[in-house]
Amino acid sequence: MEASWKPATADEGFEIVRRRLFEPIQPDLVRERDAVAHRFAELYRARRAEFPPECAEAEYERRILASYPIHPELFDRLYGEWSTLERFQRTRGVLRLMASVIYELWRRDDRSLLVMPGTLPIDASPVVAELTNYLDEAWTPVIATDVDGENALPLRLDSENPAFGRYSATRRVARTIFLGSAPITESANRGIDDRRVKLGCVQPGEAPATFGDALRRLANQALYLSTDGRRSWYGLQQTVTRLATDRAATFGDDHVDEELRRRLLAIRETGDFMRLHAAPTTATEVGDEPAARLVLLGPEHPHSAKVEESAARRFAAEVLNARSGGPRVHRNMLAFLAADVARVEELREAARTALAWDSIHRDRDSLRLDSVQLAQIETRRREWNDTVDQRIGEAYQWLLVPSAAPGSPDVTWEATRASGSDPLAVRASRRLRSEEALITAYSGARLRMDLDGIPLWRGDRVDVRDLWGFYSQYLYLPRLRDASVLVDAIADGVGLVTWRQDGFAYADGFDEASQRFIGLRAGESIVLADPVGLLVRSDAAEAQIEAERAERPRSPTETPTGPPSPGGDTARPGRTTGPDEETVLRRFFGAVELDPTRLSRDASEVGEAVVAHLNGLLGAEVRVTLEIHAESPDGAPEDVVRIVTENAMTLRFDTGTGFEPH
Repeated sequence: MEASWKPATADEGFEIVRRRLFEPIQPDLVRERDAVAHRFAELYRARRAEFPPECAEAEYERRILASYPIHPELFDRLYGEWSTLERFQRTRGVLRLMASVIYELWRRDDRSLLVMPGTLPIDASPVVAELTNYLDEAWTPVIATDVDGENALPLRLDSENPAFGRYSATRRVARTIFLGSAPITESANRGIDDRRVKLGCVQPGEAPATFGDALRRLANQALYLSTDGRRSWYGLQQTVTRLATDRAATFGDDHVDEELRRRLLAIRETGDFMRLHAAPTTATEVGDEPAARLVLLGPEHPHSAKVEESAARRFAAEVLNARSGGPRVHRNMLAFLAADVARVEELREAARTALAWDSIHRDRDSLRLDSVQLAQIETRRREWNDTVDQRIGEAYQWLLVPSAAPGSPDVTWEATRASGSDPLAVRASRRLRSEEALITAYSGARLRMDLDGIPLWRGDRVDVRDLWGFYSQYLYLPRLRDASVLVDAIADGVGLVTWRQDGFAYADGFDEASQRFIGLRAGESIVLADPVGLLVRSDAAEAQIEAERAERPRSPTETPTGPPSPGGDTARPGRTTGPDEETVLRRFFGAVELDPTRLSRDASEVGEAVVAHLNGLLGAEVRVTLEIHAESPDGAPEDVVRIVTENAMTLRFDTGTGFEPH
């Protein structure tokens, strides 16, 4: 006679399997077992949101100790979902399966802390045979394609992504989903929650987010894996993912590149550039304007640092030299951003898949899909469109910037990486600014260095319009963003106190008849709205200023020596001035009353409007004295007297400073 005995609970099954398949734990190793259980419990408590709620309770740590070295989640799946299969025997079936699993793990010298759903070697023939013994034969190709094996998708994803491969994250995710979903594909509540997926995979010291990313990547490409919200499951029927894969193969590179061109044209952020030219197909599509512009080269023109002449560099040279209607004029206004040749295929594959999901979405009514598949289409379509945008940012990383040496017709191309998460133009302009290949603010002193060093002077002057033309055309000059940068630099250089050494003068024009500059200004603030007028060399400007000063009529300040005046005053001895001579004005004195409540503002105005001009005179010695007169009808309190007196001494007021009774 024979009678089968079934354990009442899964916890009793822990003890049966452990006694049959493992030797008793030696007393000196109990502490190590307890440490493993405690580390798992700490992980579940620290990351409560990533795992099922019951895992954070003290009772779950006790279950880990009871089932050691097998994770309780593995027993729960076997005594739960798998026990619903008609041919699966709860005790004998678990023992047979776990015997194959444990032997294979021992043979591979597996170093996992526990035997978990994610560590099941489903690629091993004895384990696969034991699992498929209770399932339909149709599961064999599903396992080989989407779950585990040398040609399975999870192994390929792990090998392509080092972050996944470090933990075999995708394989562990696939194994966990298979173990939790294969026996219940026909039930109403299909699949396994993503928190249970992580529970079956993650060990202490590993990031749950890595396994979440692996699950998303697997769901995007697996043929038999379905998802609905947070639940995932394997099924025998190929999902709409297979349909998307088939459709993606029908899109050629031309179709894909046109889609990428459409996305590049939709970019609106220009960073510090005045304009963006996205994916031009010919050089004539890029306008010729005197303002800095970024050209986003299409995916058919990628760049590689390993070759001398990349497709990106060849096309950029065409754009640099030609425009619609003839040779390009404003060559120094262009910079180019190209995709990396190694990333272009990844970008095209993502765009190809996104196009496939878009086409399925358009045909959803004619495909007669169920609600789960419709939801999957919406999710995948959104995810792949986001993936394309992300990969555009990853692929477009090469900045190509042209330059040249003065007097040389040869163009030198500098290729630098511009990486980051910012929009493409923002990232590119930030990198160019850091290398001074794009200048958004320029000083008068730097402009003076360019004028003298190249040189850019035309005799003793240069027309501002011509000067801006030089900066926009010649590759050996700095690349200014637009004419306003030059205008601000001119205002800065003219307003410098040291304009003779570090700046220049400005004039509205030049009178050929009198050979004089009209509206000549130097050492003072000017306001320019447009690049107009003339820049004048310091020596030429100073010569005209001195000549005009000498020509000014002078009023006599001294009287001839002689007898006393009728009023009894005696004239001071001095130089007699004739009627045609002009007295040289060498001394200035001025006094002004300032508002004590707005002292800082008024003193600043006096400094800019008067003192700055006096300081600009050659060899001038300027002294500024502040006099304070204060009267208080009721007298000053002791604390005010003390504070003011001490502060006046600290600030080195003249002797005699202080309070007095009247």
